[in-house]
Amino acid sequence: MDAKDRENSMKTANDSAIYSSLALWAVVTVIGVFLRFAFDSLTLSLVSWAILALGFVMCCVTTFKILNAK
Repeated sequence: MDAKDRENSMKTANDSAIYSSLALWAVVTVIGVFLRFAFDSLTLSLVSWAILALGFVMCCVTTFKILNAK
Protein backbone atom coordinates (compact mmCIF):
# COMPACT_ATOMS: atom_id res chain seq x y z
CA MET A 1 0.00 0.00 0.00
CA ASP A 2 1.52 3.28 -1.05
CA ALA A 3 1.16 6.66 0.63
CA LYS A 4 -1.78 7.75 -1.55
CA ASP A 5 -3.78 4.61 -0.69
CA ARG A 6 -3.04 5.04 3.03
CA GLU A 7 -4.18 8.65 2.91
CA ASN A 8 -7.46 7.70 1.19
CA SER A 9 -7.96 4.88 3.68
CA MET A 10 -7.47 7.25 6.63
CA LYS A 11 -9.91 9.77 5.13
CA THR A 12 -12.51 7.05 4.75
CA ALA A 13 -11.92 5.68 8.26
CA ASN A 14 -12.18 9.15 9.83
CA ASP A 15 -15.31 10.18 7.93
CA SER A 16 -18.01 11.05 10.45
CA ALA A 17 -20.78 9.99 8.06
CA ILE A 18 -19.66 6.38 8.29
CA TYR A 19 -19.85 6.42 12.08
CA SER A 20 -23.25 8.10 11.94
CA SER A 21 -24.56 5.36 9.67
CA LEU A 22 -23.01 2.72 11.95
CA ALA A 23 -24.88 4.23 14.90
CA LEU A 24 -28.10 4.35 12.88
CA TRP A 25 -27.84 0.67 11.91
CA ALA A 26 -27.01 -0.27 15.50
CA VAL A 27 -30.24 1.45 16.62
CA VAL A 28 -32.17 -0.39 13.88
CA THR A 29 -30.71 -3.67 15.17
CA VAL A 30 -31.72 -2.85 18.74
CA ILE A 31 -35.25 -2.02 17.57
CA GLY A 32 -35.38 -5.40 15.84
CA VAL A 33 -34.31 -7.12 19.07
CA PHE A 34 -36.90 -5.18 21.08
CA LEU A 35 -39.71 -6.02 18.69
CA ARG A 36 -38.67 -9.67 18.71
CA PHE A 37 -39.34 -9.97 22.43
CA ALA A 38 -41.96 -7.25 22.96
CA PHE A 39 -45.08 -8.84 21.55
CA ASP A 40 -46.34 -12.33 20.78
CA SER A 41 -47.41 -12.27 17.16
CA LEU A 42 -46.13 -14.39 14.28
CA THR A 43 -46.24 -11.52 11.80
CA LEU A 44 -44.48 -9.10 14.10
CA SER A 45 -41.94 -11.77 14.96
CA LEU A 46 -41.08 -12.33 11.29
CA VAL A 47 -40.85 -8.60 10.63
CA SER A 48 -38.64 -8.11 13.68
CA TRP A 49 -36.30 -10.90 12.55
CA ALA A 50 -36.04 -9.20 9.15
CA ILE A 51 -35.26 -5.84 10.80
CA LEU A 52 -32.71 -7.51 13.05
CA ALA A 53 -31.01 -9.25 10.13
CA LEU A 54 -30.95 -6.07 8.03
CA GLY A 55 -29.43 -4.05 10.86
CA PHE A 56 -26.81 -6.72 11.56
CA VAL A 57 -25.76 -7.03 7.92
CA MET A 58 -25.55 -3.27 7.44
CA CYS A 59 -23.49 -2.90 10.64
CA CYS A 60 -21.06 -5.47 9.28
CA VAL A 61 -20.91 -3.76 5.88
CA THR A 62 -20.23 -0.40 7.52
CA THR A 63 -17.56 -1.88 9.77
CA PHE A 64 -15.81 -3.45 6.79
CA LYS A 65 -16.00 -0.11 4.99
CA ILE A 66 -14.21 1.50 7.96
CA LEU A 67 -11.57 -1.25 7.88
CA ASN A 68 -11.28 -0.80 4.09
CA ALA A 69 -11.80 -4.51 3.49
CA LYS A 70 -12.46 -5.59 -0.04
